[in-house]
Amino acid sequence: MVRLLCWWVLMAAPGPALVPLASEEGMARLARSTARVDFAHLANEFESQENKAFCGVASAVVVLNALRARDERFPKPEDSRLRPAGPLPFDPLFQRFTQADFFTPETDAVKRKDEILGSPRAPGSRPSGGLQLRQLAKLLVAHGLSVEVRVADEGLAAATIRSELLKNLATEGDYVIVNYLRGGVGQLGGGHISPLGAYDQASDSVLVLDVNPNAQPWSWVPLGALIEAMKTKDAVENRGYLLVKEGMGPAVH
Repeated sequence: MVRLLCWWVLMAAPGPALVPLASEEGMARLARSTARVDFAHLANEFESQENKAFCGVASAVVVLNALRARDERFPKPEDSRLRPAGPLPFDPLFQRFTQADFFTPETDAVKRKDEILGSPRAPGSRPSGGLQLRQLAKLLVAHGLSVEVRVADEGLAAATIRSELLKNLATEGDYVIVNYLRGGVGQLGGGHISPLGAYDQASDSVLVLDVNPNAQPWSWVPLGALIEAMKTKDAVENRGYLLVKEGMGPAVH
């Protein structure tokens, strides 16, 4: 069974040449991109995944903060790990979503933190670490966001995927999170989740804001290769992408 655990395998499949953002060509692509409205918001809220199974959790937290970090209508948790002991003249903690405080009773009904890390849901049941596409969608819905799930199977045309991704990247206030097989784009590793930041028409590539940058830098990936890497089998169905915006959406099935 293939599980999305965001860690390394021994070899990468041959794939397209990726262009790191932190290169002359990478920065040129960002500068000329006309579909980059999401980049600044996501980059401002970016954080790396805290462990090898948390690529989905980290992606969700980045998007949650991009949507809500400065919106006072939404209460944010405080990172309890950073609460100092003893009285202080002011509260030193920022109010924002973190990977430590992402989990709530509502998200636990979908999948608990220990399950994502590989524990079975119940004694004797089979463990299923990481997050599948629909599980991540349900976690985001549990936080009150509107999520559209796109499974990249034979029923979803590449032209439709391309159109939806480009429209989202050029539109303020919504975000794309992709679930793809690293080997399909020539990287080391198995299944992975990260948000997209921009699209460059001249090279027909998208900027993957990899939440595991110690393993892979933010890189421009040929869009066709990414689509094929999403059209790969995960535990129960193909991978794909999520279209995320503010507001409670319909239930994810």
